[in-house]
Amino acid sequence: MEPDGNLGKHGLEGDEELQFLLQGGELTKVKSDSWQKKRLYRLQEDCETMWHESNKFFKKCNTFSIDDIDSVRQGRGSEGLMKYTDDSLEECCFSIIFKGKRKNLDLMASSPEEAKLWVSGLEKVITHMDNLNSQQKSEHWIISCMRKADKNGDNRMTLKELKHFLRQINIEVDDTHATMLFEKCDTSRSGTLEGDEIKEFYELLTYREEIEVIYGKYALTEDQMSAADLLKFLKTEQMESWSLEDAENFIEKYERDQTAKQKKHLTKDGFLRYFSQKEGSIFNPVHQPVYQDMSQPLNHYFISSSHNTYLMEDQLKGPSSTEAYIRALSKGCRCVELDIWDGPDGEPLIYHGHTLTSRVLFKDVIKAIRDYAFKASEYPVILSLENHCSVEQQKLMAHYMISILGSALLTQPLGNGMPSALPSPQELKRRILVKGKRLNKLDAAFNNNNTADVDSVSEEDEAAEVKENDQKTKPKKSKIKLAKELSDLVIYCKSVHFNSFEHAKEKQAFYEMASFKESKAKHLAENSASAFVHHNMDKLSRIYPAGSRTDSSNYNPVPMWNAGCQIVALNFQTPCKQMDLNQGRFLPNGKCGYILKPEFMRNPDFRFDPNNLTKGPWLRRKTLHIMVISAQQLPKLNKDKPKSIVDPLVRVEICGVAADRASQQTPHINNNGFNPTWNKNFQFIINVPELAMVRFEVEDYDTASANDFIGQYALPFTSMQYGYRRVPLLTKSGGIIPSAGLFVHIMALDN
Repeated sequence: MEPDGNLGKHGLEGDEELQFLLQGGELTKVKSDSWQKKRLYRLQEDCETMWHESNKFFKKCNTFSIDDIDSVRQGRGSEGLMKYTDDSLEECCFSIIFKGKRKNLDLMASSPEEAKLWVSGLEKVITHMDNLNSQQKSEHWIISCMRKADKNGDNRMTLKELKHFLRQINIEVDDTHATMLFEKCDTSRSGTLEGDEIKEFYELLTYREEIEVIYGKYALTEDQMSAADLLKFLKTEQMESWSLEDAENFIEKYERDQTAKQKKHLTKDGFLRYFSQKEGSIFNPVHQPVYQDMSQPLNHYFISSSHNTYLMEDQLKGPSSTEAYIRALSKGCRCVELDIWDGPDGEPLIYHGHTLTSRVLFKDVIKAIRDYAFKASEYPVILSLENHCSVEQQKLMAHYMISILGSALLTQPLGNGMPSALPSPQELKRRILVKGKRLNKLDAAFNNNNTADVDSVSEEDEAAEVKENDQKTKPKKSKIKLAKELSDLVIYCKSVHFNSFEHAKEKQAFYEMASFKESKAKHLAENSASAFVHHNMDKLSRIYPAGSRTDSSNYNPVPMWNAGCQIVALNFQTPCKQMDLNQGRFLPNGKCGYILKPEFMRNPDFRFDPNNLTKGPWLRRKTLHIMVISAQQLPKLNKDKPKSIVDPLVRVEICGVAADRASQQTPHINNNGFNPTWNKNFQFIINVPELAMVRFEVEDYDTASANDFIGQYALPFTSMQYGYRRVPLLTKSGGIIPSAGLFVHIMALDN
């Protein structure tokens, strides 16, 4: 490893598009009709940071990291560019979309050719960064910190610069230890570290005793691991069913030392590299693509679902935006909500009723859904309509959906005859379904659809329920006239009122579905769980947050999934533990937004009750042993304070049926976010593995106030790999923290 090397460039040397970015150029930054200013933009030499010109006097940092970019969107694909630029400039425009809550950067190049160079160049650098494994990202991060610590840029490191560097990488050492480290590496006695001395310092710093011990135990061939040694490690420790050929292929793929590779040996560096690959991750790579049966009826799946999808922030005065739909769909969300009201000039609008949230045109949202519905997943998208419009604007809504969505919009049941069950995600690939009120039964679609052009139905108004909660007597549901044109677009998701499970069993058709506010769903999940599970075996249920959650907070989705509810709608715009669990739930199966429910939640012969566990195929009791060994390169939380170092602790939590819920944590370690070590063992009893989730959370301990969040990772118990594993860490908003991770040992034994 070159101490001043650019890993960001590695593999892209001489690339024309990279050279274009490094040279940089002038772009027009677009903020509004009146604020459109030319600014210089340039990729820095490290190939991991973008520099931009700024006229703000107090602006400290004129750079942003490539790692902070979620995607680059060509054309007028953002709300700002749509609003503030002319159609004729479509090919000159592009947007940089950031992770988390940071606003998009809307830009305009001087020509379509230049815009394409910016977009393709940025995409190339982003893809290259994404493809670096965690070990490469770790090296990249450390080198970047070294470069920042080298204040005068002479590629040498003084003792003072070394101390600054150690604080940058989140490790506090006393002066004596820092001096000892420095003197050990300064073999030339020049008072600075350079060349091989920096390399030796890097190796001293990144030495991991736990890896040394594991490797030493199995490296029995010339102090290295032969393919047979590696196979023994994989079978004994990792519970893998690899063959000798698999082990040899792995060495061929990941070993960099050519001499070792020729002998079919794995060096310690190669062994460490194993843990940075998907094979060494806690998440089972077999579950990474779509691997489940996708031919079951729609109601047999958990479906990733968003509530108030149009909101970017809270539900009282936050902005509504097409961007919120794009972000939710890009995260694999398959059910989005549209809250539609009459707008001026006859144009229906989407916003949160009875509040001061901003408004967005219905047709613009439908266009965004058309463009982004199937980028993250090919499986069907459900549009959950909360319709408050006049008949005329409803007709316009129907017209927009038909004309904009085209053949993707489902307007007739599949097949030639009246179905008796919901179709499967496989049959509905790349189709868009409408959920809402319908004037007649579905079989009317096969017998000339004779019904009145307009009739009254009860209005769905979730936003108004916060007012209802304050009243002792429940007001009657208001009526709304429903246009036939809109009604006819509702095929498999007809909204109906829920009375009781008995009533639903006798009267509710398979294509009719009820929505439950969280308090009602919680009551049913706690007191009638078995009946709820059975109801959801042949019906769809949608759960939504209480109207009183004006801050867009979320309820716990786990009890709803335990009751078999499919459409458990959450506020995607709010980073929180509940969204962490949602992201973890839909992590497997290609992140496609559909997870097949366990068979005992699909087969009516079973009587599963998550609150009262009896013998059955769900009861597969296991003892889960988790050893939290160490963490690597946790991020500094307070970058403005150079001497601020984290005091990390790790919490491990089991989320599942009531009997499985548990949480344990390590002690905190003072002043070490770089390579803290715990070697702490935890034991959990898991009764229903198919519904259990495991969540790791790393916090910065604080004696005076609540601990600060550092990172987390959640995944289903059934998607975990055993043995020694690396756990990646995610930010609050669900993005990967490039160089950070936990090192753990996992074992589950049948009871």
